[in-house]
Amino acid sequence: MDNESNDQKHDGQDPAKEREHEVEEAKETLSKYVNIKKFHFVMLLFITVLFTAVFSVFVLSFGDEKAVTVGIPERAEFNKLYEAYDAINEGYFMDTNEEDLVNGAINGMIDALGDPYSDYMNQEEAAQFTENISSSFQGIGAEIQSLNGVVTVVSPIKGSPAERAGILPNDQILEVDEDSIQGMSANEAVMLIRGEKGTDVTLTIQRPGMQDTMDITITRDDIPIDTVYYEMDDNNVASIQLTSFSEHTYEELTKAIEELEGQGMEAMILDMRQNPGGVLQQAISIADLFVPEGETIVQIEEKSGDKQVIAAQGGKKIDIPAAVLIDEGSASASEIVAAAMNEAGDIPIFGKTSFGKGTVQTAESFSDQSNMKFTTARWLTPEGNWIHEEGIKPTTEVNLPDFASLPFLDIDVDLEESMVSEQVKTAESMLEAIGIDPGEADGLFDEETKAAVEKLQDENDLEVTGIIDGETATVLMTAVRDELQENDPQVKAAEEFLMDEAGISSDQPAEDEEDDAA
Repeated sequence: MDNESNDQKHDGQDPAKEREHEVEEAKETLSKYVNIKKFHFVMLLFITVLFTAVFSVFVLSFGDEKAVTVGIPERAEFNKLYEAYDAINEGYFMDTNEEDLVNGAINGMIDALGDPYSDYMNQEEAAQFTENISSSFQGIGAEIQSLNGVVTVVSPIKGSPAERAGILPNDQILEVDEDSIQGMSANEAVMLIRGEKGTDVTLTIQRPGMQDTMDITITRDDIPIDTVYYEMDDNNVASIQLTSFSEHTYEELTKAIEELEGQGMEAMILDMRQNPGGVLQQAISIADLFVPEGETIVQIEEKSGDKQVIAAQGGKKIDIPAAVLIDEGSASASEIVAAAMNEAGDIPIFGKTSFGKGTVQTAESFSDQSNMKFTTARWLTPEGNWIHEEGIKPTTEVNLPDFASLPFLDIDVDLEESMVSEQVKTAESMLEAIGIDPGEADGLFDEETKAAVEKLQDENDLEVTGIIDGETATVLMTAVRDELQENDPQVKAAEEFLMDEAGISSDQPAEDEEDDAA
């Protein structure tokens, strides 16, 4: 009966509706089938990924070491380095420090360049490198470099303990506190020489032209960050000294120029003697003040031979007569400025041939704050000259007096009659320099030497003993320094030229000079 009833319903239904009903049933069935298959697919994918991850971990942990390099481009040139690293790590008879080995490898690559201006710096050294151009630091205040394994002074910083102690350009530092630093990099030496303010460090110095070495004890201090010092004489000729090129030197210089212009400056001496250099961009900005717009300041030549020509821009220019002073301690950025002023600005140079550093370094920092400084280009003067290891020759060469290169006296050692030493000879030469005759400067402390010392003590209200003790030595060295500053032949030569160029006549009449002589 039921079958009959069903047959009746089926027989009595519209064919179109029946087909629609069948389609709907098919869609429902297909939907269920697809949903089931999709679930299976997702599960299968998940299981595959999980299996692959587990398998990879297993292979990397327990499989052949070659699995580690899967997907990494192979650098065959490092195979020897890897072999050496693994052999040392596994076979060295003591524990090794992985970081030290990596740092040593980088140091080795830098040393292989044979370039004294390229160096690797660890975190502490990199921080000190940044301090040198941006803030004050504690130490003796001398720019040094390593030349053929010998740490050599480029220049002491003006007003620094090193300058006060008599450190000179080209002094070779052989020992620090009786420990040899032969073969050390400049940064390694700096780490030993620097220290807390108020502490002492003793440097063993070999000075060119002197047979014996000398020990100089220096008390560390805060090293001044000011890089511009200036004064103006009665003839309105200003002398502006740049001691280095830090991040603020251009700003300091323009402020000094504004003040001097307000005081009636008619001519300018730019003194860059014993300036070891610094920030390249600061040198370019300063040279721009003296070079006509559009003229070349410096050319930077890269490894490829491509040259970047940096030209002077518009803006403020110095339009009064100017002259430049350089010497053996003028290096790098100071040489860029001097060359630009001379070749592109037609400004004369007085003094001695400069140091000769014609390369440009770039600092690249690592993620651990260590630093790699290496030479990336060389610079050429506006006329295309490369002054590396040759220096810039002055337009007018002017020597300083011999006493300017005398070593300082050891204030902890008394000098007295009957002594024979290099220190006695230095003291005799100093007495000669300030106009007190000690007899022959032969290193023998004789009666004439004693009489000269007594005269010095009497003129300076010291106890007259004829013995050069610490107080007398200090007075003598100060008198020598004052004599050089008051009668600096390099400054005087530049000043005479500028007064002639600017049409300046001396404010001091001839009659007064005759009265003074009388």
